Amino acid sequence: MSGVESAPVADWSAGPVLACDFAEWREAARRLIVRRVPPESIQWMQHAGDADLLSAAAVDAAAAVMEGDAESTPHAAPVLRIPRGLMEMLECAACFRVADRWAFLYRVLWRWQHGEQEVLSMADDDGARLQAMVKAVRREEHDMHAYLRFRERPEDKGAPRFVAWFEPAQDVLPQVAQHFVRRMGRISWMIATPDATVLWDGAQLHHAAALLRGPADIEDEGEALWLTYYRSIFNPARLNADLMHSHITTRFWRHLPEAAVVPEMVAQAATGARRTGQSKAVGRRSGTTIPVSAEKAQPQREQPRTLDECRRCELWQNATQAVAGQGPRHAKIMLVGEQPGDQEDLAGKPFVGPAGELLERAMEQAGMDRGQAYITNAVKHFKWELRGKRRLHKTPAQREVLACHYWLQEELNQIGPGVVVALGSTALKSVLQDGGVNLKDYMDEPVQHEGRWVVATYHPAYALRVPDAQAREDARAAIVAALRTAWRLTQDGAA
Repeated sequence: MSGVESAPVADWSAGPVLACDFAEWREAARRLIVRRVPPESIQWMQHAGDADLLSAAAVDAAAAVMEGDAESTPHAAPVLRIPRGLMEMLECAACFRVADRWAFLYRVLWRWQHGEQEVLSMADDDGARLQAMVKAVRREEHDMHAYLRFRERPEDKGAPRFVAWFEPAQDVLPQVAQHFVRRMGRISWMIATPDATVLWDGAQLHHAAALLRGPADIEDEGEALWLTYYRSIFNPARLNADLMHSHITTRFWRHLPEAAVVPEMVAQAATGARRTGQSKAVGRRSGTTIPVSAEKAQPQREQPRTLDECRRCELWQNATQAVAGQGPRHAKIMLVGEQPGDQEDLAGKPFVGPAGELLERAMEQAGMDRGQAYITNAVKHFKWELRGKRRLHKTPAQREVLACHYWLQEELNQIGPGVVVALGSTALKSVLQDGGVNLKDYMDEPVQHEGRWVVATYHPAYALRVPDAQAREDARAAIVAALRTAWRLTQDGAA
């Protein structure tokens, strides 16, 4: 549709105007707008028999008005110009089932043509109604895409191979048909509704009147197989009936094949089936139990390429950055702590806070140069909880230690140390890959693991926070002794 110069205002009423679909309405509206016929002068009809107290002669007279003649329009009428966005909204809203839809759409068009652009605003009554109609139609299209179910017909009965029944609340069948033309390819199908039918023969779409009375007219040999499968995957332990019904409204449930068995399964779940967490048929199956570790039971996933990309656990969300290890490329000794602290998280380097200072002094006492050791942590992100304005250390969970062992193993493979010093219980569990080990059981003597020596001792942070002065001194002495043992193992050639 396109803009017009001023034309003389008509002094007659258009009377009844027939519009069976949007195309007819658009053509009629274009002519009426050009002749400046106001909305209140038009009676729109969906069918020829809809006119109240008007005879066929009145309809014929209206047709003559719509045709017009050269003498009734003394000036040539230019073409109207309507924005594409408005025309798309009008076409969409035309699918909304309401008795006055054509009259309403013409009023919107009339107001827009007379400069009332607020007619598209939600603050305007007509604008709010237009947008509500568009939203309802688009929602109906979405629901029809989601809940329409095709049933397969026997192959010997020929086309169409698939048939579906749906009862749309709006007139969206033509648009939805185009969606399934793109989705179904050259397979023949038919969608039946109470008012109309569309058929796709694999090359062309055909529109027809209503051909079926309901879903009972459709035969489907595969429906029994589908219901058997649906029963087998039903898990009563996870059933939330209220949520299920809120997601799928009642009018869609009526024509879904599984709706025939859902009430029975819901009733079984309410009377005790939740105890097993599965259907009775599955619960009675016998077989051999195969023990599988939680780590091996995880599905195969693409591993992150860099530590900064790691999302193997949730700790990255609250950490400033990942803290990788530091030290010589082929160091003979690797020191493994628990996780970065507050200062390490901010600096991006391991053991730079108070615990790092204590560790450096212990290394000096043990005759070890920090620059000769590779220093890292079992967990690469800082786990903390807020106390006032301070971020306080929180011990990583075992699942987080397991998730981060991927990076520790990468470091072990690349550095290839002969001796690993596990500083604390968390580090020892990660190095030995055993969540049940006890630190004190491994502090007396070094042990061999995967071809290298493992020396266990306290974490330097423990020697800082233990309340008893003598205990603090004993912890520091134990750390120094463990570092001396590790250094001796490298000097003696045992590592």
